[in-house]
Amino acid sequence: MSDTKLYLLDVEGTVAPVTLTGEVLFPYARRHFEEFLREGLVREMENLKPEDSPEGMIMLDVAGLMQENQAEADSDAPWILSHDGAAMNPANAIPRILAYVYWLMDRDRKSTALKSLQGKIWKAGFESGELKGTLFDDVPGAFERWACAGSVAIYSSGSVEAQRLLFRYSSFGDLSGLISGYFDTRIGAKRERASYAAIAAEMKVAPGEVLFFSDVVAELDAARDSGCGTRLVVREGNAPVADAHGHERIESFENL
Repeated sequence: MSDTKLYLLDVEGTVAPVTLTGEVLFPYARRHFEEFLREGLVREMENLKPEDSPEGMIMLDVAGLMQENQAEADSDAPWILSHDGAAMNPANAIPRILAYVYWLMDRDRKSTALKSLQGKIWKAGFESGELKGTLFDDVPGAFERWACAGSVAIYSSGSVEAQRLLFRYSSFGDLSGLISGYFDTRIGAKRERASYAAIAAEMKVAPGEVLFFSDVVAELDAARDSGCGTRLVVREGNAPVADAHGHERIESFENL
């Protein structure tokens, strides 16, 4: 599309293997969750000062989990608070928090608080070199071309923090300088047309100047409904798509 000013991309199944989250990142987070919460919460509670901002703190994410848990409609969900609703010291509630975290992960629930906590755990893994952001071979060259022609942004259900880590510590080195924006579900659900309009507004382009890439037809439908151009990305390992709903299929970024 010659009028494209923003190249907006999903992550898993689009720029990274569909197995990246399920087989690498999620298991890593699960192995380290208990240690991370026990050490991190205690450290924050011992060093918290009245003037400190909670932004970025583990306890803010835990508070978000508790709010989600209290509003949980699924009767099978583990409860963090006691049955009488009494508040608990977060450090003492860790076994209940972990039970809810694992329950969410087992169901692949799109919890914003959970995603934020996972991102913090992955940060340590990426910085230590235990984790690498595995990307498809055609991604770095495409990002370079698109960043020169317009701008590149990422839209994923994974947290913005996790997205930044993936591209900063990618298998091709630091690609973060080629990316102008990162968006997660805090801007809206990926299957809602309003989310794409909001991203376009945030990036100061018209929806018709956005080209969105994803391996999920329902996401592409929502983007198209908002006025964006779309491409259905077909990668090795992705689930087969019987009906593309009219979205153009591509197997590589090489000629774009």
